[in-house]
Amino acid sequence: MLLQTHAQSGAQPLPADLPDTGLGASAALELLAPLVLGGAAHLGAASSLAHMDPPTPWITWATTLWNASLNQNLLHPATAPVARRIEEAVVNWLAPYFGMSGGHITPGSTLANLTALWAARECAGIDEVVASDSAHLSIAKAAHILGLRFRQVATDATGAMLADQVPTDLSRAALVLTAGTTSTGVIDPLHLASEAAWAHVDAAWAGPLRLTRYRTLLNGIERANSVAVSAHKWLFQPKESALILFRDNAEASAAISFGGAYLAVPNVGILGSHGATAVPLLATLLAWGRQGLAERIERCVEISDSLAGFIKNDARLQLLAEPQSGVVVWRPARQDRFDDLLAALPPGMVSTTTIKGERWLRNVAANPNADVTTLLENLATALEMCLN
Repeated sequence: MLLQTHAQSGAQPLPADLPDTGLGASAALELLAPLVLGGAAHLGAASSLAHMDPPTPWITWATTLWNASLNQNLLHPATAPVARRIEEAVVNWLAPYFGMSGGHITPGSTLANLTALWAARECAGIDEVVASDSAHLSIAKAAHILGLRFRQVATDATGAMLADQVPTDLSRAALVLTAGTTSTGVIDPLHLASEAAWAHVDAAWAGPLRLTRYRTLLNGIERANSVAVSAHKWLFQPKESALILFRDNAEASAAISFGGAYLAVPNVGILGSHGATAVPLLATLLAWGRQGLAERIERCVEISDSLAGFIKNDARLQLLAEPQSGVVVWRPARQDRFDDLLAALPPGMVSTTTIKGERWLRNVAANPNADVTTLLENLATALEMCLN
C-alpha cells in the first residue's frame, strides 16, 4: 500500500516503507518537489489571510541553506564561533525595544514562555502562574511542567484580561499578560506588569509592533521581567524561531544555566544543542532595516483595518470589535449561514475560532503580500452566494 499525497499537487505516491535501495539525490528531489512545493499552503498568496504564519523573504531561504550546509551547534563556541556572536548581536538589537537587557533565541514561543516561567520560579520564588482564559495554551503547559499552580482570570467579550478580576495578592505569582491573543489579537492591560512578583508578557504575535508607528499599543511592556516574541510571526522568519528576553538578563540567565564536563561555557536555557537560527533573522534585519520591517507590519495592520471597515459597514455581517493588532474576528449576522459562508471563501483566506462558546470567522494579517481588492472581491462574491 502506498501513502497517498495531496490530490492537487500532482505528486507521485510515496513508498509505504523505507526503500532498501536509494533513488539518488536528483530522483528524490524530483519525487518530493511536487509534494512539498505543490501541496503546501501558499502563505504569500494575494488572498492568504487566515493564520499567524507569514511568507518568508527569499533572503531567509538562502541563509537557511547556509545553516544546513554548516550545521553549526551553538552549544559550543568551538562549533559555532561566529553564529554565537550573531545571535548575541540580534538579541542586543531587539531587546531595547521592549525595555529588556538581553536574552536568547528559542525554537518558538512555547519554549520561550516555558523559559520565562522557569526563570521566574528560580529568581522570584513563584509558586503560581496567573494568566487570562485567553492566554496561549503554552502557559498552562509551562505551569504544569514546572509544578506551579495555574489560575485563570476572566476576560471581556474580546478576550482581553479584566483588570478588576486579577488577584490582589500576586506576591508569589508570575502574572502572564498577552500582547496579541491567538483568537482576537487583543492586548491585555500591560500596566499590570508591575503588580506581581514576576511579570511575563507573551508578545509572540504583537511584539514586533514595538518597532512600528503602533509601538504605543504595547506601552507598559518595559515593566515586565520577561518578554517572548515569535520571530516566525511578524518578524517574517522560518518556523522555529523566537526570542525570550529578560529585563535583568544576567540574573535570569545565571538562574537557568547548567555546566558540564564537556562544556567550555555554561548552557543557558532549555535547549542543549541548537542551530544558527539568528542568521536568517540577522540577514532580514540587515536587508530591510527597522523601517523596512515596520513598513511590512504596518501594511498588514492597514489590510486588517480595511477588511474590518468593510465588515462593519455591511449589515449582513457582525464584527466582534475593531482589530487591535491585525486580527479581524467576524461572522454572518445569520448564524445558520456560517458554514455556507466559510465554504464559499477561498482556501487560506479565513480561519475559525471559538470565543465564549460561539463560533467566529477570523482573518490574521500576517501576509504583507495580501491584496485588499482581491480579499474584498472574494468576500463580496461569497456574500452574494450565501447571504442574499
